[in-house]
Amino acid sequence: MKEPNSILYVQTSDMPERQYSPLVLAQTAKMMDLKPRVYFLGMGLKILMPGVAKTIKLGTFPNVQEMIEKTLAMGIEIFACEASKQMLGLQKVELLPGVKVVGAGTLNDLALDAEATMWF
Repeated sequence: MKEPNSILYVQTSDMPERQYSPLVLAQTAKMMDLKPRVYFLGMGLKILMPGVAKTIKLGTFPNVQEMIEKTLAMGIEIFACEASKQMLGLQKVELLPGVKVVGAGTLNDLALDAEATMWF
């Protein structure tokens, strides 16, 4: 069943210039009283490894770690795919605090429940 006013942002890339959009959009959605969620999949999980997000800073934006921390502080859930974690050999790596590691089926459920999805 569709969850009213919900948007799912899916991050599949570890390219620095693609990290800001889902976080900025999720924060903006939250300020608009929408229910955003962010899901990291595939190569996107590399950004969630300790120390990586701190090294990405573009333009006048804060670094990506600060953006992730602000997103979480706003009450926006951030998910990471367990299967992607295994695929990348990160089974024993603790990802950034606050990120929920979930099964691949969760992405299907979130996508089915969201009124809109955006992929990056």
